[in-house]
Amino acid sequence: MYGPTANGSGANRPAAKVTVPEIRARKGGPPIAMITAYDFTMARLLDEGGADILLVGDSLGMVVQGHSTTLPVTVEDICYHGRAVARGARRAHVVGDMPFMSFQVSAAQALENAGKLMKEGGFESVKLEGGEEVAEHVRRIVAAGIPVMGHVGLTPQSVHAMGGFKVQGKGDDADRVLSDARALEEAGCYAIVLEAIPPDLAEEVTASVQVPTIGIGAGKGCDGQVLVCYDLLGMYRDLKPKFAKRFAEAGDVIVGAVRAYVDEVQTRSFPGPEHSFKPNNTQARRSVPRTPERDVIDPDEIPPHWQTH
Repeated sequence: MYGPTANGSGANRPAAKVTVPEIRARKGGPPIAMITAYDFTMARLLDEGGADILLVGDSLGMVVQGHSTTLPVTVEDICYHGRAVARGARRAHVVGDMPFMSFQVSAAQALENAGKLMKEGGFESVKLEGGEEVAEHVRRIVAAGIPVMGHVGLTPQSVHAMGGFKVQGKGDDADRVLSDARALEEAGCYAIVLEAIPPDLAEEVTASVQVPTIGIGAGKGCDGQVLVCYDLLGMYRDLKPKFAKRFAEAGDVIVGAVRAYVDEVQTRSFPGPEHSFKPNNTQARRSVPRTPERDVIDPDEIPPHWQTH
């Protein structure tokens, strides 16, 4: 069962948690659907929608914090958002990005920070960028019992070295991407993200490794796909990355809803009686002694965000 619940309802009983062995077993099988998530509410919705993996990506530096690159993101940032996402994910596997300079210095540094993400971020695995140059780091982390997802091709943490966000693996550079993926598999990665590489190269990499590949801007020949949740939902109304399909126009919906709210506030049509609590009976209030029981809110009047999760 690869849907949100064992009975297919998606609402009542969560299916069993997606695990690393299950993800590995999806090689060549039902494609893996991975989506980024950065908060509890979005994680819960994506989980109910059937996402297999939720990635707390260092992309949060750009889509949440408003930076022009992912470089300013810290381990603490990833852990903060990871805890929120982990609370919302009932079924989906939760993986966290290791941010810039949290693993590059040494294998020992990489292991320490991977452990911090697992202990303080609520993650079930970690993801790091790079190929042959980080293979030993991956090997040390995996040996400590921490599952690692790899990431080759366009690696955003190397944006300046690459001269911008550019397609990788063209021409002779294809051999480098292929070697990087093989090195990560040999080091123990359970899956590998392939970002912004030609689709024929992605197919070659996928056929060359025994672990699942998850593509973004790498064609449909991978074992799965990943998108940033805001791209998938169309929340950036003026930005349309070539590799991203909008499955909704949530940005337009949100702006429209806010405009309607502002209009109703300004015309005093909101809130109406149906949005207000029961009024006081002034005369009765003066004649009846105040008791703790009288301060209890009617269960039918409890707002959703006051209710337990």
